[in-house]
Amino acid sequence: MAKYNVSRVKPGDLELKEKVVAINRVVKTTKGGRAFSFSALVVVGNENGVVGHGLGKAKEVQEAITKGIEDAKKNLIRVPVMHGTIPHEQWAKEGAAKVLVKPAAHGTGVIAGGSMRAVLESAGITDVLAKSLGSANPHNVVKATFKALALLREPVHVAKTRTLGLKKVFNG
Repeated sequence: MAKYNVSRVKPGDLELKEKVVAINRVVKTTKGGRAFSFSALVVVGNENGVVGHGLGKAKEVQEAITKGIEDAKKNLIRVPVMHGTIPHEQWAKEGAAKVLVKPAAHGTGVIAGGSMRAVLESAGITDVLAKSLGSANPHNVVKATFKALALLREPVHVAKTRTLGLKKVFNG
């Protein structure tokens, strides 16, 4: 997360909705038998530009989901959403998972696969074209989608940086 400028959000008074993306059962065989544990990948968002993801691990499924929600609330970021879509196209990669998100016309809907769809809908994006390439591992696809959304820049911010650059050129 430190490589790019991320607008972190405190969970405070936000009305967050959670979605469980994946639950994984792990079995450890010991001399006393089999010991089961679960991990849950969870995405939370207020469907208005704030989204986060988290991973919870526990002996019970519900406890793992609860831990995942708490972890997701610690990783909230703000995403620029304009008229229900994103401001520009963006690529991102995490491990072997690569994702592409593109803005779409109003009424298109969320055209995306399972784990990408959960992140995009939780962020409040209603019209987007998205493609997951490479690995289909939900953990890496969610992280790559999250990274792509974090790399998005608002047009106002881009315009300000461009005009500042022009001022430097013309004013010496």
